[in-house]
Amino acid sequence: MKALKLTLGVIAASIIFVACNDGRKDMAKKEVDNYEFYIDSVSRKTTEEAAQNWEAIERDYQEVKSQTNEAIASIDDNSELQKEIDEATLKYEKFKAEVMAEHERMEEENSKMMIRESLLGSQYTGGDLSFEWINKDNILSVYQNFVDTVEKNKDSYSREDWDEIKLIYEAIDTRKNTVEKEGLSSEDNRKIAALKLKFAPMYTVNRMGAKSEENSDAKK
Repeated sequence: MKALKLTLGVIAASIIFVACNDGRKDMAKKEVDNYEFYIDSVSRKTTEEAAQNWEAIERDYQEVKSQTNEAIASIDDNSELQKEIDEATLKYEKFKAEVMAEHERMEEENSKMMIRESLLGSQYTGGDLSFEWINKDNILSVYQNFVDTVEKNKDSYSREDWDEIKLIYEAIDTRKNTVEKEGLSSEDNRKIAALKLKFAPMYTVNRMGAKSEENSDAKK
């Protein structure tokens, strides 16, 4: 009788263990499914949209991933579930790389826009570098604002900033060729020439300085 009770006890314990393990497997599977669903939903976003909200996306991802890892750690044979996780993680990392590239591009565009707005003044509202809004009546003020702004901020510009500054400067000069034919006064033309003479050495010296500083930082 005692042997029978012992046998029945072992069988019952085995049934409970199997049932518990199966229950943990079901829970782990649900967590893995949730992990895959989250990554699929994130990956359907455009890279631009994701870049704008990446901190929240990454925070939620880390939370979901942590819950998933805890769930599969509680079961004995998790190789199949781990494979699903690895495939989903690879998909996320690939999308993350695309988003980071987009984020860098957006940051660069924002930086360029801020520089253009500061150099060209309140009359600049965006658009290409044809600068058709510049005319014989306002071109002197555009050059004045440009040179004054560069002089004020010359020590803080990076080499990339100086390249953008040169690009804008050349676009203003191109526009000046058209404006001169539209009746630019001789007095304004002389004042513009003086501003151009002031800008040229300022650009050359400070861009070289910015490049040297960046090279020095890179060596460190």
